Amino acid sequence: MLSFQSKTFGALTLQELYIILALRAEVFVVEQNCPYQDVDGKDEHAYHLLGYENTTLVAYARVLPKGTTYTDYASIGRIVTAPNHRNKGYGHVLVKQAIQLCKTTFSSIPIKISAQAHLEEFYKTHGFIATSEAYLEDDIPHIGMVLRD
Repeated sequence: MLSFQSKTFGALTLQELYIILALRAEVFVVEQNCPYQDVDGKDEHAYHLLGYENTTLVAYARVLPKGTTYTDYASIGRIVTAPNHRNKGYGHVLVKQAIQLCKTTFSSIPIKISAQAHLEEFYKTHGFIATSEAYLEDDIPHIGMVLRD
């Protein structure tokens, strides 16, 4: 069972920040063999959604206010589940929690994501619709998707 915490950047402890960055690097840089600038200056503006199984961080997403990534949209990004905790449905739980955090925090502002293209159907199950053709982001095919609810 997952338990979630949402924290602003300033509320994160150094240990929490270290564990978040380690998980993001493990998946987005090492596993996906994609060197890119993960520390992009947006973390300071984000709400960090941390999903724990007992005391272990196993799921994470950052929720960004309108104007941070997209002019007219709030955004959810860095959506990740720890490799050794996949196939438990945690990704779906994480996305639902992230959407709820957006709605609670930013009211009726629509949400936009830049989804890895192979996950388009996954995000469609949560109500996102494709708004672009596939494009390369850090040499990985992505697709723009919006949730307007």
